[in-house]
Amino acid sequence: MASKTIKRISSGGEFEKKVGYCRAVIANGFVFVAGTCAQGDDIPEDVVGQCESALAAIGKALAEAGASFADVVRVNYYLPDMREFDLCWPLLRETFGDNPPAATVIECNLITPQDRIEIEVTAALAG
Repeated sequence: MASKTIKRISSGGEFEKKVGYCRAVIANGFVFVAGTCAQGDDIPEDVVGQCESALAAIGKALAEAGASFADVVRVNYYLPDMREFDLCWPLLRETFGDNPPAATVIECNLITPQDRIEIEVTAALAG
């Protein structure tokens, strides 16, 4: 049986320790980035600002894993109010450009009532 190599990437976010997860895991040629909400001390109140913040955190994790948004093959979006999702579309088109991933959007509660969007991605690493 071949040995597995798994690498975990932590962002040091407050919920990683509280909940028991890490920002990303590299395994079997893929990077699995955990659901990510806006990060930092000054979190925007609007969905577009939060989307931008979440994408920045995801981009940092992807870069640390040796990947980029061009390598993302799957994305899941979670929003407490689906009516806000279309406000994010221009930013998402800009982020993924000519490499759009398969996508799912789900309306649900998020970890705090202030969160407007959570984004989860899976990227393929170059083999």
